Amino acid sequence: MTNFLKKLIGDKKEWRDMQARAAALPRDYQIVYDGIMRYMFKFAGGGGMDIVAILKDLLGLFEASAAEGRRVLEVTGEDVADFSDELLRNATTYTEKWHDELNRDVRKKLRSEGAGQ
Repeated sequence: MTNFLKKLIGDKKEWRDMQARAAALPRDYQIVYDGIMRYMFKFAGGGGMDIVAILKDLLGLFEASAAEGRRVLEVTGEDVADFSDELLRNATTYTEKWHDELNRDVRKKLRSEGAGQ
């Protein structure tokens, strides 16, 4: 996973800083953050920078919530995957890219053949 991330976003200081911030979170937050990160990168499209921005915001939310003494599942809810899916709605994902490509290709083919008009 680490090699994939390095390939995806490069060895950037921002990423290292984010990882250090995640490591400083309480253990329950670390477990959930790591799970969400792994889940989200399965769907990362393009350069994955949309996901990095979301994870950066998530770190801020987790840091503030931990400072308030809240448990991590109070923040995410019991369905962490659903919480992650909501975060992904703001990112460009492979499925979104494939969705757009399919619609574009079908419209282009229909126009080129004069069908469906």
